[in-house]
Amino acid sequence: MADRFIRFFGQIGIEDVPLVGGKNASLGEMYRQLAPRGILIPNGFAITAEAYRDALDSARAWPALEEALSGLDVTNVQDLARRAKQAREIVRRAGLPEAIAEEIRQALAKLVEEYGPELSVAVRSSATAEDLPHASFAGQHESYLNVRGEAGVLEAVVHCFASLFTDRAIRYRVDNGFDHFKVFNSVGVMKMVRSDIAASGVLFTLDTETGFEDVVFLTGSYGLGENVVQGAVDPDEFYVFKPTYRAGKRSVLKRELGAKKIKMIFSEGGLTTTRNMPTDVRERQKFCLSDEEVLTLAGQAITIEDHYSAVAGVKRPMDVEWAKDGLDGRLYIVQARPETVASRRDRAALETYRIETRTPVRIEGRAVGTKIAVGRARVISHLSELPQFVPGEILVADSTSPDWGTVMKSAAGVVTNRGGRTCHAAIVARELGIPAIVGADGATRAIRSGELISVCCAEGDIGRVYEGEIGFVVERVDLSQLPRPQTHVMLNVGNPELAFALSRLPNDGVGLARMEFIVAESIKAHPMALVHPERIADAEERAEIARLTANDASPKEFFVRRLAEGVATIAAAFYPKPVVLRMSDFKSNEYAQLLGGRAFEPVEANPMIGFRGASRYAHPAYKEGFALECAGVKRVREEMGLTNVKLMIPFCRRIDEAERVVETMAELGLKRGENGLEIYVMCEIPNNVLLIDAFSKHFDGFSIGSNDLTQLTLGVDRDSEIVAFDFDERDPGVKEIIRLAVEGARRNHRHCGICGQAPSDYPEIAEFLVRLGIDSISLNPDTVLATTRRLLEVEKALGRPARG
Repeated sequence: MADRFIRFFGQIGIEDVPLVGGKNASLGEMYRQLAPRGILIPNGFAITAEAYRDALDSARAWPALEEALSGLDVTNVQDLARRAKQAREIVRRAGLPEAIAEEIRQALAKLVEEYGPELSVAVRSSATAEDLPHASFAGQHESYLNVRGEAGVLEAVVHCFASLFTDRAIRYRVDNGFDHFKVFNSVGVMKMVRSDIAASGVLFTLDTETGFEDVVFLTGSYGLGENVVQGAVDPDEFYVFKPTYRAGKRSVLKRELGAKKIKMIFSEGGLTTTRNMPTDVRERQKFCLSDEEVLTLAGQAITIEDHYSAVAGVKRPMDVEWAKDGLDGRLYIVQARPETVASRRDRAALETYRIETRTPVRIEGRAVGTKIAVGRARVISHLSELPQFVPGEILVADSTSPDWGTVMKSAAGVVTNRGGRTCHAAIVARELGIPAIVGADGATRAIRSGELISVCCAEGDIGRVYEGEIGFVVERVDLSQLPRPQTHVMLNVGNPELAFALSRLPNDGVGLARMEFIVAESIKAHPMALVHPERIADAEERAEIARLTANDASPKEFFVRRLAEGVATIAAAFYPKPVVLRMSDFKSNEYAQLLGGRAFEPVEANPMIGFRGASRYAHPAYKEGFALECAGVKRVREEMGLTNVKLMIPFCRRIDEAERVVETMAELGLKRGENGLEIYVMCEIPNNVLLIDAFSKHFDGFSIGSNDLTQLTLGVDRDSEIVAFDFDERDPGVKEIIRLAVEGARRNHRHCGICGQAPSDYPEIAEFLVRLGIDSISLNPDTVLATTRRLLEVEKALGRPARG
């Protein structure tokens, strides 16, 4: 009868879910198949579901359990709590038959032989309907950490068995159609990874907000992982791009420093042996993992995803828990399960929320999902207040836990003070399809119960709570039914935070990636102020720059890193399609608004036609700043492997200026033609058109900037309210100069596109460009679908077949 109730991880695999539950089956699968490939899985054993059944059989507990749950209405929160407590007591009183207890003792002794007498273990529930591709049961059942000795382990096992009947687990089974008495609990006992004195977290092999599958998204914080999972802490976030990682270009795509205000550690007493303590300032100001550790975990995540995809015969994005052991310094994988929300979305069904009218912003945090919800706020400070919640309200709380699942199911949206995008509130909100804003520090103070608010997650990574009701529209499109025109349709993209979501639109790449947005929103400081902070007279500005750059080796490295991360995120989102990055095109008055900018910028009467674009790049007043721009781009293309990035020079007035800029770029490591590098020029000055044959000798393509080309053709300052009415891209003279540009580019065998506002604003301009035979039209994202349909109509009239 030996080993009737015990299976070591080396004896089980993914096919053993009915015997040991989803969590244990997955641990066994990885221990057997992936540990030989360098992935560290703590060894352990599973107490089988048969042991659970045998314990209840021996105690004749089934009739009492059935009676406890008979006629249960899970929407009655108080009755659910009473019956669930009764069911747990029945299981706890059943205890463990001696035969099961003895097998557990013997198995634990073998683990002690392997790891030594100081061994502590994690005792974790693993239900037979848990961690399935269609139902995760995440957080529904209990686990106990840092358990020592036979008596402690046996007690923890009984408590895990009983946790099959927590309020949240009962509700989840009812909601997902599982029979309470056909789901059984196995328990895993595994070496405790001492992340309490290191770090831990969660990673996904896709972007959890958009379903973008080409990244590994990793979150982490100091201490035990419960804080990350439950949203008690704002964690660090990292992205790694899988295609270039596989190709050997291993770098972190982008990183975001979390507040990490607390960490969970062990304390003495009972099964719940944890407590939270504040982190110190030094810990908060640095990432919990090095880049090398992030890349190690990303590689392990890719291996895990590849393995499970091969087993399933389909792509299988994964949700993985990791932990760093503070004793041996090694990184362990402690759980892996199929991701069950973002990966199940229909990628062909595009649902876009677009804001039309805004109200004042009350508070900001991290957006979960891409939707908008409007409703009355309900601030919940304690579990006892949950019965006050009215369906359709917006739940506002410090954080949430699995016990809150019943209320969250009826909420229109969720806002929490704490948490990252892999916390409990975020996971449940995604599963329910409602918008959530997590890590909105101070939300429970800024928002009052009964107030009408709008929860907006449609503006990228930043989620905003607006006062009252904002106006918005929802557009739904089946992309699988939309053919593609012969004319390439590209996107104008500035905000890297929107890139993964925008990549779902039908597109042929990015025709204009705006560097200025990244500088203004992510870097915030003037490039020259980072090269020469000593020249800044304002003490407050110097202090703010010092704060921004504190975690980097130098202020210059801060600029290069942040620029590279922003550009790389856009490039990765559309990889391997081309992404045309325009080098900086601030006017001097705009540069002056950046931190430290006033110390380096002239005061010009008309900045629109002043010190901007190409004229700055080799000029002594800015050449060191341009060198930082080039260093950031070089990192993206060479170190990060995103060679789909093409470069574009704005406002290049004369041929000798073109020669000087291209030569300067080559000196800075961006030589045209090397490693496939193409350099375009903005065609936005009449001289670019008049001398297009000469400009073609220095550039690989032209992108018509209709805004500047129109104002310089008509002599209209578009910033002047007095004469702005004369600014019109449809003017015959403007259309004629555009025609000359398209024909000149074709004559010189150069790419010609347009990235100005005109095709987005005026369908007749888009039609005009198609008839000219322009190569590409780059559009604002909100006009892509309508303009694509218009282009298809025009090409059909011209006898050009769609691309399918």
